[in-house]
Amino acid sequence: MRTETRSQPVRVVRWFHAVCDGIVGRLPARLRRYVAPTFVGYLLVSGCTFALDLLVLSALHGVVALPIAVTVAYCAAFGSSYLLNRTLNFESHAAVGPQLIRYIVVVVINYLVFILGVTSGVAALGVDYRIARIIGSLGEGLFMYVSMRWIVFRARTPERA
Repeated sequence: MRTETRSQPVRVVRWFHAVCDGIVGRLPARLRRYVAPTFVGYLLVSGCTFALDLLVLSALHGVVALPIAVTVAYCAAFGSSYLLNRTLNFESHAAVGPQLIRYIVVVVINYLVFILGVTSGVAALGVDYRIARIIGSLGEGLFMYVSMRWIVFRARTPERA
């Protein structure tokens, strides 16, 4: 019975990798050369964590002050992003402590540079704040993926490039 319990997470990880590999396999050949399965996995995890962010924000809106609701939702999303990317996408087995510290530093830089900096800077140029936030999000997404792949979860299995 213990074997079944231990093999269940392995099956979920294998299924997740198969989905990511399948998506990459359906891309045009020229694009397929440049899109890593871990990037697809990152996008899938990010979509789920963004949905969690909105769900928590919606649940807390009106119950607590908006800044508290936004902060709790943001922390829930980034916490789940760390766990899902660590276990499913990058399959990291490195020590959690140093990895978590690197992740927190990356999230703080991300918040200051992209969420506050780019969004505010682009809005100051006269661009609508929603468009400015979308522009900031594009940089944020790329920065977070590159940081997770080469800084936070740098010890990854070679076949999951």
